Amino acid sequence: MRRAVAGLAFVILSSHVAAQSVAIRAPDIATAPLPRSIQSGGRTYVDQGLVASGSLPAGTVDFLGDTLGSFSSLSIEPGTWRRDGDAYAGILWTLPDRGRNDPEHQVFFDYRARLHRFRLRMVPGKGASIAGTLTLIPDGGRTLADFRGKPFTGADPGAGVLTQRGIVLPSPGNGTGAGKVSLDAESLQFTRDGGFYIGDEYAANVYRFDRDGRLAGVIVPPRAVRPLDPRGAPDFTSLRPPASGRRNNQGVEGMALSADGTRLFVVLQSALVQDSRGEDGAGRTPTRVLVYDVSRNATPSQPVAHFVVDLPAYDAKGKGGVPDRTAAQSEIRVLDDHRFLMLARDAAGRGADSDRPIVYKSVLLVDTTGATNLAGTAYETATTSVREASGALRAGIRPATWQPLVNLLDPADLARAGLSLAPGATQLSEKWEAMDLVPALDASHPDDWFLLVGNDNDFVARRCVMDGKRCDSAIDNDNRILVFRLTLPDMRSTTASHHH
Repeated sequence: MRRAVAGLAFVILSSHVAAQSVAIRAPDIATAPLPRSIQSGGRTYVDQGLVASGSLPAGTVDFLGDTLGSFSSLSIEPGTWRRDGDAYAGILWTLPDRGRNDPEHQVFFDYRARLHRFRLRMVPGKGASIAGTLTLIPDGGRTLADFRGKPFTGADPGAGVLTQRGIVLPSPGNGTGAGKVSLDAESLQFTRDGGFYIGDEYAANVYRFDRDGRLAGVIVPPRAVRPLDPRGAPDFTSLRPPASGRRNNQGVEGMALSADGTRLFVVLQSALVQDSRGEDGAGRTPTRVLVYDVSRNATPSQPVAHFVVDLPAYDAKGKGGVPDRTAAQSEIRVLDDHRFLMLARDAAGRGADSDRPIVYKSVLLVDTTGATNLAGTAYETATTSVREASGALRAGIRPATWQPLVNLLDPADLARAGLSLAPGATQLSEKWEAMDLVPALDASHPDDWFLLVGNDNDFVARRCVMDGKRCDSAIDNDNRILVFRLTLPDMRSTTASHHH
């Protein structure tokens, strides 16, 4: 069957009532005028469009002397968001990943894990032709330390491990980063006490840090999610897929707290190895969502809920062909105990390895109401696949539902920020991986929020330095944040995030 979403045609391929896959065969360019709205649970959610944007040059150097590298995740510091007339300000923390690297040639740096701190000022645009401004002023940062007080490394661990407090962790056995815990940081969430969680790519762990950046605990994922070799031993390398668990470079890409601060939602970037269809790039759509109760224990051992979300699949050439790629998710932000925003995207745009057209980059509204809870089942405690041999989800597994809310591929909206979808220096970047929500603080529109969306430029800069060594690229891919104004009915929070 077919349905129209924001003026565009999507194909929904249904194998049975409990499983559906959305196929994007042509570039998903927004054509319907703003504002654009969707309905969910009797409420109306509205995308009012791009209201501000800002950037820092690709070659910006951070507080440790390395090229800055944007933004695998970002978060406004709790309690700092404020409004002064038409202007807004706050302290922004951003998370780089493992540093400049070239896995194909096994080139990694001993990149120290860190958070970057910025003073942010935003003046939203009021007219229809020019977006407002967002200014970022670098203001230091914070390094992260393991249980022993030693720095993390971005280097691939290979087959190496070390054990701290009874937890087996990835660690290079020799060479770059030897003896340190390997961390490929991808998601960030602050907590009420000033501490924070960081989601990792290597082990698919969630690390709990205190306010000073010292490791305080670890949420180790269930067996189904852990990267394991054929013997069931940890297999943390990113250079090849394990026998089961998270795919290589497809770990904890999205993570956020519920509105009341009691539930931590953790989402894998795409399907687990056992849930994938071989080497089929479009066969990685059923990703996992783990929900932990953190109200009494900040690092619980088991999730209380466990769902499947079926991601979109797309034709990378955008020419109407059979989908051959999965639009992997890159970040989430939770709205309530069963809804969250999720950023799903293709692998095209400035900084990509190919010149394929940009096909899909959207923020989806996901709803787990009615989805099958897999917590405690063999889909979690063992490595049982959620798929039938045919590729369909197993009978009895109902995935979470979703609808696209914000389509980043809106040429008119992007033009207001000086960006386009065409190749060149102004092309929209490939990797959009960071989001946060802050209130508009508008008494006449109490349900209005700003959605900050940041790119990950992979440290791509004509002049790049990493750990005292040069890492220059052929182009500059600037650090960039886009800000959209949304209407999110009944969105409230008393948690870590700056909400009402």
